[in-house]
Amino acid sequence: MSAQDTERRPRVPGPRNRTPRKTARTPRRSTALSTRARTRLAAGALLTPFFALFTVAMIVPVGYALWLSLFTEKQSGLGFDGPRTVFDGLGNYATALGDQAFRDGFWVLLGYCVFYIPLMGGGAIVLALLLDSALARARRFFQLALFLPHAIPGLIAALIWIYLYTPQLSPVVAAMEAGGIGFDFFSSEGTLPSIVNIALWQWLGYNVVIFYAALQAVDRSLLEAATVDGAGDWRIAFSIKLPLIRSSLVMVLLFTIIGSLQLFTEPLILSRGSGSAVTSTWTPNMYAYSAAFERNDYGLAAAASVLIALVAAALSFVVTRLTNRRKEARS
Repeated sequence: MSAQDTERRPRVPGPRNRTPRKTARTPRRSTALSTRARTRLAAGALLTPFFALFTVAMIVPVGYALWLSLFTEKQSGLGFDGPRTVFDGLGNYATALGDQAFRDGFWVLLGYCVFYIPLMGGGAIVLALLLDSALARARRFFQLALFLPHAIPGLIAALIWIYLYTPQLSPVVAAMEAGGIGFDFFSSEGTLPSIVNIALWQWLGYNVVIFYAALQAVDRSLLEAATVDGAGDWRIAFSIKLPLIRSSLVMVLLFTIIGSLQLFTEPLILSRGSGSAVTSTWTPNMYAYSAAFERNDYGLAAAASVLIALVAAALSFVVTRLTNRRKEARS
């Protein structure tokens, strides 16, 4: 065979010729890159309003409160020039921590938490378990009945209960007196139970809905297997259901602790009642409110607010840490 015939011989593409594969991969890579770019663009477009609102409603106020807490107003000279704002460093924090009224407010919160958290958590769990196990036809009715008080604003709820606590106006007080039960809801001994009752009435149904939704997600085959093995209702509730909704229990506990530290509306409205033992500095939040709008000391109010936020963050960290350790120990 001559060299010319060899040159004219057509080349048959073999299996090692990868040119078509390369041309086929290029559009796929470009399509994948364009899909990723569109996904990131869509995610950025959806998250931008959230981060903008979070910055405006959370980051900026917190930063401004920190900045405001470092300044105070002092009279210059003989006081003829009016007050002037001066840098005070941590002076406002020292003033708040040194004030007995501010420290007593945390003791009030401690007593409130001792009564409120067990009643709230225990009552919500018991009601959620009852809804999950029985009363099948009346579940919707009881869910609505329990959640309805949460739909009422806290201010309106406090006003309603003040009416129910006021002697010579309340049918509840009249019925108690007719039964020989005398109790002053506005006294120093009755103020804390009165506020706990208002908070329970408003928030119990909300937590019941959370627990009930978590219980509905429990695998029913586990409950049926436990029933076949001879486990009773109490054993199923405390050995199967509650461990499986542990994350919901921790979440409600955190929210309840943070909400307890923010106690403000109920005691503020109750302080307007005749003969109430609630003062303007009864809780730390009321102390900050009084410093800002009654004494016009915005630096002290900002410092008190920052201290309350730090206490809430510390308690949240401790609760989360303890629950994570228990989870690791069980696993």
